Amino acid sequence: MREELLEQLEEWHEEDEFEAIVDAITEIPEEERDYVLTSHLGRALNNLERYEEAVEQFLSVAKEGQEDPLWHYRIGLAYYYLEQYENAREAFETADRLEPGDEDTLEFLEWIRSKTEEQEHEAAVSAVDAPTGQASIPADLDVTDFWDDGAEAADSYTMAPPTNDLVESIQEELVFKLPTAYIQMMKVHNGGIPRRRFFPIQSGDAADGRIEITGMLGIGREKKHSLCGEAGSRYMIENRGYPEIGVVLCLCPSESEAVMLDYRAAGNDGEPEVVRVDQRHPDKITRLAPNFQAFVQGLVQA
Repeated sequence: MREELLEQLEEWHEEDEFEAIVDAITEIPEEERDYVLTSHLGRALNNLERYEEAVEQFLSVAKEGQEDPLWHYRIGLAYYYLEQYENAREAFETADRLEPGDEDTLEFLEWIRSKTEEQEHEAAVSAVDAPTGQASIPADLDVTDFWDDGAEAADSYTMAPPTNDLVESIQEELVFKLPTAYIQMMKVHNGGIPRRRFFPIQSGDAADGRIEITGMLGIGREKKHSLCGEAGSRYMIENRGYPEIGVVLCLCPSESEAVMLDYRAAGNDGEPEVVRVDQRHPDKITRLAPNFQAFVQGLVQA
């Protein structure tokens, strides 16, 4: 039965019947789909130019795909057409390392080099006119290496990169303007489990002078641990006793703790500070960093 399905999927692919592939695979319960079926689904979504959905499918089997050049090529293609060129570059470079000399891979790498040069020029121009206080992701921050996609809980956080319309919609729902650096980071990798999960603080009530985070909420609604998801920022403020000071950004091992974006000093449209909140003592808030960028740069491994 399985071999017949795989043969049919390949036949549909040759005939450009990509919707048929998507329909056939999505009829199978998600927990019953293996790496091969998920790869077929991601490829079909790429061919239908549904790149955000394709990325989500590929990320769901990231652990199994690490030594497969086709996995890296296909997710690189999706990232490329989403204009996430740094992620695409790393994917295609890995594909080239695993299967050297593929002409399509090398062609994409050349296109990315050209696109990146254009972006660097535009960024240099924008930086001159950037509003005071607006953070931006530093060029040397390796965002891809920041995330642990193999972590067991990553699937409850990670989503496809948000569109500008989705960002605007989430900000309206939260009633806060999200930091520019955070939005840029989520457009590369939208939420997940960081590899560096500890932030040193000068506080006597933090074990070993540091706090630990278990995950960072992404921009969206569909995942449980996303800003407007089932257990997102509004839920934690309205149901878990967290103060109305801004947006819950990161979860912690203890259900009574969270890291939040604090807008009290900056206003709803300003650059928020990053703070630690213990909902058992909502009046005791520990300042961690002056902005999101500084918080990310301050995270360390155990």
